[in-house]
Amino acid sequence: MTAQAGRKEARRATYRDVLDAPPHKVAEVIAGTLHTHPRPAARHAWASSRLGGRLDGPFNPGVGGPGGWWIVFEPELHLGEDIVVPDLAGWRRETMPEYPDAAYFTIAPDWVCEVLSPSTRRLDQSEKRDLYAREGVRHLWFVDPDARTLEAFELQKGRWLLLATLAGDAPVSLPPFDAITFPLDALWPEVFAGEKGG
Repeated sequence: MTAQAGRKEARRATYRDVLDAPPHKVAEVIAGTLHTHPRPAARHAWASSRLGGRLDGPFNPGVGGPGGWWIVFEPELHLGEDIVVPDLAGWRRETMPEYPDAAYFTIAPDWVCEVLSPSTRRLDQSEKRDLYAREGVRHLWFVDPDARTLEAFELQKGRWLLLATLAGDAPVSLPPFDAITFPLDALWPEVFAGEKGG
């Protein structure tokens, strides 16, 4: 008997593994492998919250913007056998006309944002990035609170095209949310603390 024949095939992770993960961990399944990582740290959570706040009014109800979207924090996405939890995701109302009353989403979003951290950077920029392309997610943003940058990509012919890399206080006005503009440094807590009136 060969060593390979004697080796048992590794068990593929399932949704049960996600449900059984410790509550203080984010659990995802990609290509049958369970990935767990800590809940977002403070700087990560702040950047995600601030970005979601900038997009919510103009694109969810359409206050000061065109509306027509569902913008959601940390949705659990079930895409085939893969289960991922991006920091933010958005669906055009044409893509998902009704907001689901379910524990997770099965329709691929039109936009995903991953806020990078040391524990998730490799997974976000490799396996998850490939998964989003496979599922036809049209727009992908990476926000890096440590480097204070934002990279925006658009899916073209199955490949990610880098649209822009922003840093400093550069104005953020990028597809699919180019109907509004805000300064990138609005996502960092030190800058926010110095703002007057909010």
